[in-house]
Amino acid sequence: MSATPEPPALVPVATFCGKCDCGCPQLWIDPAAEPEKRVVLTDDFGQRIQMSADQLADLVEQARTGAFEGVAGR
Repeated sequence: MSATPEPPALVPVATFCGKCDCGCPQLWIDPAAEPEKRVVLTDDFGQRIQMSADQLADLVEQARTGAFEGVAGR
């Protein structure tokens, strides 16, 4: 009997801090996930959000047009 193959690992796309060694938020692609859950965003507390590529594209477009200006308190 053959072993069940392990699913592919998450593919890293971006790290959003990277200035420390504290587990910065990261953006990943999960090639084994259903399309509506393929994009994974992890935080430094071990939590994760899954979304579709279309949802990520909408988020990026909103950021480009300034929808989040002032949210980060900078």
